[in-house]
Amino acid sequence: MTTSTALEPIKDYQKVTRVGFLLLNNFTMIALASAIEPLRMANQLSGHELYSWHMVSESGGQVSASDGLSFTPDFSIADMPELDLLIVCGGVDITRSFTHKQVSWLQLMGRRGVTLGGICTGAYLLAHAGLLDGYDCSTHWECMASLQEHYPKVNCNNRLFTIDRNRMTSSGGVSPMDMFLHMVTLQHGPKLSMAVSDMFICDRIRSEFDQQRVPLRQLHNCGDSKPKLVDVIELMENNLEEPIGLDELAAFVDVSRRQLERMFLKYLNCSPSRYYLKLRLDRARQLLKQSSMAIVEISTACGFVSTPHFSRCYRKHIGISPRDERKGVTPVSQQQSGVEVEEPIEESGFFASMKRSVAVLHSAQAEPSFGSVAI
Repeated sequence: MTTSTALEPIKDYQKVTRVGFLLLNNFTMIALASAIEPLRMANQLSGHELYSWHMVSESGGQVSASDGLSFTPDFSIADMPELDLLIVCGGVDITRSFTHKQVSWLQLMGRRGVTLGGICTGAYLLAHAGLLDGYDCSTHWECMASLQEHYPKVNCNNRLFTIDRNRMTSSGGVSPMDMFLHMVTLQHGPKLSMAVSDMFICDRIRSEFDQQRVPLRQLHNCGDSKPKLVDVIELMENNLEEPIGLDELAAFVDVSRRQLERMFLKYLNCSPSRYYLKLRLDRARQLLKQSSMAIVEISTACGFVSTPHFSRCYRKHIGISPRDERKGVTPVSQQQSGVEVEEPIEESGFFASMKRSVAVLHSAQAEPSFGSVAI
């Protein structure tokens, strides 16, 4: 991993790092706030304007976040002032949230030598624009399968954030804070970044090597960590296209096949093969919803011996066929749950804001990655 010249230590407090945030429709507000707040606090604690930041949209008009709140940017892409760093703020439904004009503008910024980055799913747009070819990058874990399949020249990883030369990318949630605190450390030293971290009640600044999604997080959180079980699941997750046999999985962690089966039954209430199948079907569901890959290609990518076998497994465990999943058909199990979903109600003024949560939920249900995580 190498850092760009824009991230080298800045000795002169008169040098202001100018950061722009390109807001895409349905961007996630928590990721944006997590990126901006470290810059604000770095200025406050240092007593100098180390960073300036501006919001930008394609036309300069309002952009809605994924929670339904609207933001009015400072500039349009036509009148955006000169920048040192430009961050794409992605969110839900990323594959349908950008335009050709935005892609062209990002490519122009890249040619001008501006350091480019993305938060949450923003890396997807950079990859689409060809601006991450040959780079390591991080993106929200729910977007990883689609990005990897569509843009094989991009080295996508499961880390919280990645700084590779003149590219800065992070996953979602609060991970942009870790990336920008890392940037503050590189430019102005650890004393300032630690002080910023203390102000935000962060117990530590996570590094670029921290993983964004930990297998069996529930076991870690309850103090019942099972490292061998975690190791096996990590191996499964990294080998979905060519599944590994149970005997080989057991040998990998130096236990017998029977011991491995007992561990899965005790802590996950299922067999290793059933859990492995679930991982492969979850990946298949993401690809069905977020990509245009043919079903036969998805079948192969998820380790099924044939398309009919894939379809039978999918229907049995998900409730609908892969073809119906792609069409957006509701699973039978959901249709028979007895839960009625209200239609959005068109209101205005106060009542419109009261219905915002309902509208946001309906919007989420219509986007491709909805339902990729079962609770």
